[in-house]
Order: sequence, then structure tokens, then C-alpha cells
Amino acid sequence: MTPFIERVRARAAALGQRIVFPESTEPRTLDAVRALTSTGMVRPVLVLDPAQPGSHVATRAMGVECLDPSSDARADALADHLYAQRKRKGMTRPEAAALARTPLFFADWMVRTGRVDGCVAGASHTTGDILRAALWVVGPASGVRTVSSAFYMVPARHIPGSAIADVLTFTDCAVVPAPTASQLADIALAAADDRRRIVGDEPVVAFLSYSTHGSAKGASIEVIRAALEETRRRAPGLAVDGELQGDAALVPSVGDRKAPGSVAAGRANVLVFPSLDAGNIAYKLVERVGGATAIGPIVQGLRHPCSDLSRGATSDDIINVAAITALQAGSPDVIQGR
Repeated sequence: MTPFIERVRARAAALGQRIVFPESTEPRTLDAVRALTSTGMVRPVLVLDPAQPGSHVATRAMGVECLDPSSDARADALADHLYAQRKRKGMTRPEAAALARTPLFFADWMVRTGRVDGCVAGASHTTGDILRAALWVVGPASGVRTVSSAFYMVPARHIPGSAIADVLTFTDCAVVPAPTASQLADIALAAADDRRRIVGDEPVVAFLSYSTHGSAKGASIEVIRAALEETRRRAPGLAVDGELQGDAALVPSVGDRKAPGSVAAGRANVLVFPSLDAGNIAYKLVERVGGATAIGPIVQGLRHPCSDLSRGATSDDIINVAAITALQAGSPDVIQGR
């Protein structure tokens, strides 16, 4: 276990957050819930699956709090909410009632209403499933226009001559395919905010490109420059720069040479990719070729945290995402010890 993951788990344990898991028939989820229960890292809550009643007895026998949306009266309030929100899009009352009794939507309603602090799912649901339920039920945080995602990448080793932190934020790698300048600014600000909660340090943000400070020209570079301008206007105290190539963002000697005087070059810990293509390809290469540990995708910009897992997640991955979800839900002042 890396020092970063050890810190995340320890800080999550100090918060005592209630995290709901709607995939109660998924063996990896159940293994993670057992471990979380035994360590007390979070307080797990399981949502039973009405479509698989034969699993309920064994799940209840785990000794973890279980909720059954097929018999819980709170599902009626969720159905009303869904119908009110989606009837203009063609949703009928019977459709809303059916969705309200599915584990994922019901779990997110528990998050929305404060019954639990966050949700972790995705071992058997797609990212589209997770985002749809989260957006329809929980919704974006106040002032947030773009819900996005980040991976927390833990390098396998220190790179000589670099100032790479023991964890890097890669964003966005899973949600927004071709972000506009304003969406890139939203993504950068959400990633910086979550980094303070999750890692506990100050974000240093780099908008990545194939160009550094005008070394090349292109339409995508103009988008990045507009995103930088908007980010600086909206968060004047944030250390942010662009456009920066990857080496200029991460290696001090290269940053000094390519972008002298930059507040982010050579020491960035939040890397904002210009497109979903770039971000998704980069995180998978860094993970598979570079040997880094990829934690996520962590959904950012929601009113309350609803985290997405890779469908290839191990039980250990689920534990780590649960810990990060607990930190997202907690007070930044508590998390950073201020």
C-alpha cells in the first residue's frame, strides 16, 4: 500500500462517514464492505436488489445495515422527485416509480436526502448509469455547470529530476468528450477543490497541450488559453498556468527553460487534459506502461459525492474509492486539519 493510500484511509476513518453501496449482489463489493466494516474506515450501508430476492437473506446476515427499496416508503418520495424532474422529457409516473425502486437510484436518493454521506457504485454499472442517476437525483453542486471526473494517479517510483508529487490528479478522463473553454475551467476548478479535500495539499494546476506558452499554434491551444483566462478570473488565488506540455508541467528544469516565471511549470499536481481522448489515453498508459496506481474515476462537481468505479475494480479498489468518497463528503477544514 502506498503512503498516499495509507493517508487517505486513515483520514477517512477519522470522519466516520456513512457510505451506501447499491451493488449488494456483487462479490467484490461485499468483500469490500466486510473489510470496511471490520476496520471502521467508513460505516457501510447496503441496498438490497428487489430483482434478486434470493440474495437478501445472505446479505442481511453480514450484519450491515440493509435497505430494501421495494418496501421502503422513501422510494415514493423519490418517484415524485423523478417524475417532477423528468416528465417534460417524457418520463411517466410508472417509469418513475420503477426507477425509484432500483438500487442505484434509491441509493442516490439516500445521498440526496442526507441519510448517508456518499455512494459508491460501478462494479456492475456503466459510467453512464452512474452519472445518469447522480445527475437526476443528486444534481450538481451550487454554481457548477459541468460535472466531470478525475483519476488520482500514484506513480510507481520517483522520476529523477522531477518534482512529481506522490499523487497526481488527472482530469477529465471519463465524462466530458470535447470540453469547451468554460467547461475546461469548470473541470480545473472542481479538480482543485476536490484535491484539497482528498489529498490535503494545495493544488497547482496545469492546462496541458502540445504547446508551451506559444511554442505552437492551433485551435485547441486557443481553447486552452481561454480556459486559463476564465480560471484565473474565477479563482484569482489558484496557482494555474497553461498552455504547458507534459514535461514542462512536471519537470522543474524543463519548466524553467520552457516557461520561465510560471507559477505551475515544473511543480503541477493537477493536470487538465484538453479532451477526453487525451485524458483517458494518458491515464491508461501511465497505469499500464508506467506502473502507476489509478484510483477512480472520481466524479467531481456533484452536490454530494456519488463515485464511479471501473467495472474491473478489485475489492481493494472499492475500499480506496470509498475512502475518497468519505473525504469528498467531509468538511475541508476537518480534512486538512485547519
